[in-house]
Amino acid sequence: MGRAGRRAVTENLPRLRQEWRLDFVVVNGENASNGMGLSGEHAKLLLDAGVDCLTLGDHAFDQKDMLQFIEKEPRVIRPLNFAKNAPGRGYRLFNAPGGRKVLVVQALGQVFMKRAYDDPFGAVEAVLKSHPRGGLAQAVIVDMHCEATSEKMAMGHFCNGRASLVVGTHTHVPTADAQILSGGTGYLTDAGMCGDYNSVIGMEKSEPMRRFLTGMPKNRFTPAEGPATLSGVFVDTDDRTGAAKSIRMIRVGGLLEEAAP
Repeated sequence: MGRAGRRAVTENLPRLRQEWRLDFVVVNGENASNGMGLSGEHAKLLLDAGVDCLTLGDHAFDQKDMLQFIEKEPRVIRPLNFAKNAPGRGYRLFNAPGGRKVLVVQALGQVFMKRAYDDPFGAVEAVLKSHPRGGLAQAVIVDMHCEATSEKMAMGHFCNGRASLVVGTHTHVPTADAQILSGGTGYLTDAGMCGDYNSVIGMEKSEPMRRFLTGMPKNRFTPAEGPATLSGVFVDTDDRTGAAKSIRMIRVGGLLEEAAP
């Protein structure tokens, strides 16, 4: 989320990759550029810091240069069920250390979203059928980008036994329900934002509060720039089956209580 969130990733990730022996890192970057979308310049910054895959969301192309950048950079994926003529791809099979393959899929939810996106469940179903967990892909990660916690939970159960991890993004607040479902799928309703939590979902407080109190906008929203927390989820998977063996919430720096694997 904005400059503070970028800083949380770029300053911490190189060290964490070594300390936690991370094989593959996915970052949702859709608010990294001034809180609205992701620019090519900021995508490069995050990738150079050690990110293996960047996912986007409903703000995928708010930064117009991403329309061209995503066609040249395979490590950036946009939602699978975005407009059919949108550039880029909604899933990709990535290489990981030791010859392993990691499938990353992103879908947009439909509940409470501003646009009527295509059915995310049908879109994810087609990809999971063609990329079986523990077969073509040693690990399968689904980023469910949506407002409603119920829709995120439904996607988790829908992918149970077929994904290694289903994690929600978009609502900027980490949830406390990290778990492993019955079929070996790690699940977390929302990983939370990397950003300044002394804010209103990452934005400076004054303008959002003015709008809540008066119903009238005065200024543009601007990302909060205070000390940021890196928020996320750590999952250890079985190379043979692709099932999650453990799942832990991650919080590093900033205002929130620290949490590590």
